[in-house]
Amino acid sequence: MRSLDLTFATWRKSSYSNQDGGECVEVSDDFVTAVPVRDSKNPHGPVITFAADGWFSFVTAVRRGELGA
Repeated sequence: MRSLDLTFATWRKSSYSNQDGGECVEVSDDFVTAVPVRDSKNPHGPVITFAADGWFSFVTAVRRGELGA
C-alpha cells in the first residue's frame, strides 16, 4: 500500500476504545481506500494503515463478537 500523507488527517477516538484513557485507538476517516490507526497516547508515533475493506471486515467481526479476547 502506498504511503499516505497524514499531515492534515482528522483523527477520532474509536468507539471501542477504553473511555478511561487507557487503551485508546484513534482512526482517520479521511481516506477512501485506507484507514490509518494510531495510539492516542502517542499521536506523533507510528501509524498502521489498513486497506478499507480489511478494516471494515475487522470492525464487523468485532461488532458480532466473533473475535475472542
